[in-house]
Amino acid sequence: MRSVARMGYDTERFVGYVNEGLLCCICRDVLEDPLQAPCEHAFCTSCIQGWLVHYNNCPEDRQPLDLSNLQPLYRYMKNDLNRLQLHCRNKECGCEMVCSLESIDRHERECKYSQIPCSNAGCPVQVERCNLDSHLAECEYRSRECPNGCGYSSLRAEGAPHSCMAELRTELELLRSEMVCRMEEAKHEMESRLDFQRRHMVQKESLLQNEIEELKSQMSRMMSDIHTLMATERQHRQKLEQAELEKQELLELVKGLQKDYRLTRDGNKKGTNVRPLTRLESMKRKPREVTVI
Repeated sequence: MRSVARMGYDTERFVGYVNEGLLCCICRDVLEDPLQAPCEHAFCTSCIQGWLVHYNNCPEDRQPLDLSNLQPLYRYMKNDLNRLQLHCRNKECGCEMVCSLESIDRHERECKYSQIPCSNAGCPVQVERCNLDSHLAECEYRSRECPNGCGYSSLRAEGAPHSCMAELRTELELLRSEMVCRMEEAKHEMESRLDFQRRHMVQKESLLQNEIEELKSQMSRMMSDIHTLMATERQHRQKLEQAELEKQELLELVKGLQKDYRLTRDGNKKGTNVRPLTRLESMKRKPREVTVI
C-alpha cells in the first residue's frame, strides 16, 4: 500500500480527550478541512484526495468511493471539532496560547513567534515575527540610499563607489523608455477606441436606415388604407344620397295616398259606389323601377 502524507492536526497539541469520530481515518490525526463519505467515515480533504488518486474505495471499509460522493461533515460533528482546544504550533518557541480549533489559524497567522521570511529581496533568512525589525536593521540585503541625495538605492556595502551622474542618466533613460511605452500604449488604446466607435456608428447607421425603410413601408400601407377608406366613404355617401331620394319619393307617395283617401271618403259621403283607383293600387299593379348603382 502506498503511504499517504499526514495532513491533520497532531493529536499531541490538543488539551483533553478527543473523540475517535473526529480523527481522520487515513492519517489518524484530528480532522483538518474535513469531508465525509456516504458510509459516514471522515477524512482530511488532502488525505482523501491523495488516497483516491490511487484507489477508488473507502480506506476504512473498502466501499466504492468517488470524489463526487464526498460531502461536508455533519454540523454537530463540525461544531464538536471547532470547540476542541489546542496549543499554538509555536509552543516550543515560547508561545503559551491555547485556543479553539476554529480560531487557531487566525492566531498562528498573527503569532509573534511565527517564522516569517525577511522582506528584503534576495534574503533567504526566516525570523520570528517579534525579531523581524531587529533583523531588518542589520540585514545585508537591505537597500542603502546614496548619501549625496540623488535618490539612488543599492545593495552595495557602505563606501562602495557610486556615480550619481551615471545613475541619473540611467534613471532618465529608463523614464524616457517608460514614457515612450506608455505613449505607444495610449496611442494603441485610442486607435482601438476609435475603431470601436467607428464600427458602432456604422452599425447604428445601418439600424437607423432599416428603421427608416420600415417607417416608409408603414407610411405606404397607411396611405393605401386611407385611399381605401375614402373610396368606401364615397360609396356610403352615394348610398345615402340614393336613400334620401327614395325617402323623398316615398314622402310624395304618402302625400298622394292621403289625398286619394280624402277624395274617396268625400265620394262615399255623396253615395257614390264607384271607388277611384288609388295611387297605391297603381303601384301594386306596376312595380316601381329601382335604380341600380
